[in-house]
Order: sequence, then structure tokens, then C-alpha cells
Amino acid sequence: MKRLWDISPPVYDGSPVFPGDTPYQQRWSARLGPGCPVNVGQLTLSPHVGAHADAPLHYANGAAPAGLLDLQPYLGPCRVVHCIGRGPLIRIEDLQDHVDALPPRVLVRTFEQAPVHRWVDDFAAFAPEALAWLADHGVQLVGIDTASVDPASSKTLDAHQILLQRDLRVLENLVLDDVPAGDYELIALPLKLLQADASPVRAVLREL
Repeated sequence: MKRLWDISPPVYDGSPVFPGDTPYQQRWSARLGPGCPVNVGQLTLSPHVGAHADAPLHYANGAAPAGLLDLQPYLGPCRVVHCIGRGPLIRIEDLQDHVDALPPRVLVRTFEQAPVHRWVDDFAAFAPEALAWLADHGVQLVGIDTASVDPASSKTLDAHQILLQRDLRVLENLVLDDVPAGDYELIALPLKLLQADASPVRAVLREL
């Protein structure tokens, strides 16, 4: 069996979300007991909780929702690049040593240990020109172990606008703590949510 790395954070009451976003909540609409043969939960959450795929609808009115995205970018050869402690922006010079035979998916690790149980707003993000440079090298999907490809304080979302302009797909809130730099197979399929601006994913890497 090929080794798997689960690169998704836990999702539970108290999972960190962007300030002002809808937190994860679960309540029971049915409980196992006399007269009821099953437990049935009811979930309330932002689609940006945990590991997730932003859809173009997130940053452009009238653009594609999560459920209409082509699945191909979310499945296939992938490179994990370590940029631990670099920032506040990941720049071209942080990536250029990893461009040889670059696969169409690139995930960037910035944390020594991802803060899966607390919100931090000083996380690393992508410089817009770095995303454009990756697109020029054939990359179709980028991922990062932070809450956003843009800084938390950004109001212009310049990196997201490059995603839109270059038709790049994106994964955010990954956990790459235990993943060595190198090449893998990525499996991180968004749900078929036809009206959503993002979708949770169970992101997994499999050794080649």
C-alpha cells in the first residue's frame, strides 16, 4: 500500500475561522433512542472552515461556484515546497529552486506547526507575482497551509485576483507539518455545491 498523508485540519466546534466568518456548529436533529433508530446531525458552517477549495465565485460575482469546477486540477501529481518562516509574502525567489520538472500542482508549507486550534492573523501569503510566475510554469493549482493566499488585512485581494486572471485553482488551510518536501499525488476533491463560493475538502497526499 502506498503511504497516505492526511493534510486536512480537524473540523469541530471551535475550529478557527476568519474573523466574522460563520464558525462550525453541530446540533442533533434526531437522537438514537426509543422511537428513533438513528442519530442525525445538523451542520452550520462557512465553506471556508478547515481545508477548502475557493471557487472563483468567492472573489468574482457571476463566476463559477464550487460545484461546477472541473475536478482535474484537484487530483494528480503535486509538489510540496517548504517555505517555513518566510514571509510575510512568498515570493518568486522562494520558489525558483523548485521549478525543475514542476508538476501542475504546488503546495507551499509556511508553518513549522500549523495553528489548527487557534486563529492567527500574521500568516504568510503569496505575492501576486509569485502566483503569476507559477502559472507561467504550467501550474494549475496552488495550495498553502494558511487561511488565505492573501494577507489577513488585505482589502484588495491581489493574489486572489491573479487566481481569477490566470484561471488557477486554490486550496487553503492545509496541514503540511509532517510532509517532507517533494513530489506526491494530490487528492482533494471539492463537493458538488452548486451555489457555494467554496467547498470543504478532505485533502490527502499519496506517495508516488
